[in-house]
Amino acid sequence: MTLREVPVNSTVSVVKVGGEGAFRRRIMDMGITKGVQIYVRKVAPLGDPVEVTVRGYELSLRKGDAESIEVQNA
Repeated sequence: MTLREVPVNSTVSVVKVGGEGAFRRRIMDMGITKGVQIYVRKVAPLGDPVEVTVRGYELSLRKGDAESIEVQNA
């Protein structure tokens, strides 16, 4: 499943960060790497952006970016 599909108030673990080049590097620079746990705090009414907590800080991701992050239940 992707991070975009995770329900609010759920914690998941990153399995794979998709994409390539600068996009993938940007996601990884934000602290989203394989094995890290992500807590989904909120989703905007139209589904974009998704607000998550990762490594102790809050982060907002666009729907398209969240779809490239493969996760599993923690």
